[in-house]
Amino acid sequence: MIRIGNASGFYGDRFSAVRDMLTGGPLDVLTGDYLAELTMLILGRDRLKDPRRGYATTFLRQLEECLGLAVDAGVTVVTNAGGLNPSGLADAVRRLADRAGIDVTVAHVEGDDLIARAGELGLGTPVTANAYLGAFGIAECLKAGADVVVTGRVTDASLVAGPAAAHFGWTPGDHDALAGAVVAGHVLECGAQATGGNYPFFTEHRRDVPGFPIAEIEADGSSTITKHDGTGGTVTVGTVTAQLLYEIAGPRYAGPDVTARFDSVRLHQVGPDRVRVSGVRGEPPPPRLKVGRTSLGGYRNEVTFVLTGLDIEAKAEWVRAQFTDALRERLPRSVRWTLARTDHADAGTEEEASALLRCAVADDDPDVVGRAFSGAAVELGLSSYPGFQLTAPPAKAAPYGVFSDAFVDASAVPHVAVLPDGTRVDIAPPEATRELTEVAEPALPPPPPPGPARRVPLGTIAGARSGDKGGSANIGVWVRSPEAWPWLAHTLTVEAVRSLLPETADQPMHRFLLPNLWAVNIVVEGILGEGVASRARFDPQGKALGEWLRSRLIDVPEVLL
Repeated sequence: MIRIGNASGFYGDRFSAVRDMLTGGPLDVLTGDYLAELTMLILGRDRLKDPRRGYATTFLRQLEECLGLAVDAGVTVVTNAGGLNPSGLADAVRRLADRAGIDVTVAHVEGDDLIARAGELGLGTPVTANAYLGAFGIAECLKAGADVVVTGRVTDASLVAGPAAAHFGWTPGDHDALAGAVVAGHVLECGAQATGGNYPFFTEHRRDVPGFPIAEIEADGSSTITKHDGTGGTVTVGTVTAQLLYEIAGPRYAGPDVTARFDSVRLHQVGPDRVRVSGVRGEPPPPRLKVGRTSLGGYRNEVTFVLTGLDIEAKAEWVRAQFTDALRERLPRSVRWTLARTDHADAGTEEEASALLRCAVADDDPDVVGRAFSGAAVELGLSSYPGFQLTAPPAKAAPYGVFSDAFVDASAVPHVAVLPDGTRVDIAPPEATRELTEVAEPALPPPPPPGPARRVPLGTIAGARSGDKGGSANIGVWVRSPEAWPWLAHTLTVEAVRSLLPETADQPMHRFLLPNLWAVNIVVEGILGEGVASRARFDPQGKALGEWLRSRLIDVPEVLL
């Protein structure tokens, strides 16, 4: 068995987590995930300012106080904090170790950065272009004795699958074992989301600060998800299910080393804060690697009108017409209006009596969405609805980024493990590959018998977890009993979701069934516009779509309540 923990789910996660994980109990490997779609754009802009930058500096600051702890405990550290400059971060770790007098060996993985070849590979002219590499470069570094392994853009799950492959001696053909480690890595990658963070049934558990997760991985790829004793939060089948459903699409979860079949995952509670993950089957990976591209999408701005008291809809209609007329000579490329009815009748405070009307715009020309735009809103101050006010003064336009993905042949992407002694080892792409195809939808269970129903929020019996993938979002919904599963499978159709979430009515939508998890996964294409950095909607990453869905009223059989 190998015991792998996680201490970061994003760039900006809990700073103390590295120390907490190293001092909280036994570990073999500590991982940290610092890269997200938005992070790559941030690091890309950093690198434009200074070519020596481009990595997550927070990780380096965490190591300043924790590198000695890791070495003393015999814990190997594996992280993707190298971002766009893994060799630069590896050198910085070596300098840190020299200053502290700590004997440590450092290796790194590179080859994912394709920006210099973007045109040649048909990737356009992005700010960043990084292929998602797999686990075997990390494994090669660990087999060479590295104490710290720094990578650029590998898949999040590779941070766990790499150490497991090195420990057990897996080869690229060990698809089932690799798939099991990928599933464990997917559970760990977002840190405390697997131990009670962002959990829909949070009222049923202790509400302290959750500890970070650990996967105890076995030779066949099965694992037990747990956490250090005495840390906050909880590990249950529910918390693990929630994380399994996070930011996925269909039952085939494709990666550079293996395609994991999420419709084969089995979860069992085997003790307090211990969930066993077993039965995972793997298939050969697709022949192409995903490439994440970030680019500058243009410039954005927004104004928010505060509408208070009576006649909210009429006030919104009037000021919207006035503002649109004021912008008619230089209308931005994209204009989005949203009215949030946060107002209450007969409210006891002015804020509770107010609604928010938001106008968000984007254009290639910063002047179109700059002061000319926000100033036009201010100019209506004495000429519009009663009680006119804005939430903020006029602002200049701000640049925004766009994330998109592409796919290139794995053979066209170098995958290089740079060992502690400087030796460079090329990692060959998998010999066996398989084109990614959709899984045939499983047969629906028999429908629930007819009977009396009660209109209640969906969240009364169902959990949900949602998130972003570029401009799309997924909503994973699950129930907690086999009796409720037939009802969910027959009730939560695409048409039902469109009705419950009117904002999705015009978006392409797909539903995938995962009977082994008593879950359905809904993918809503394009609802996030050009992605999180464009801030096209109120919830730009779709993180709360699931909670909105759970709050909606639906008829539930009384026998399930």
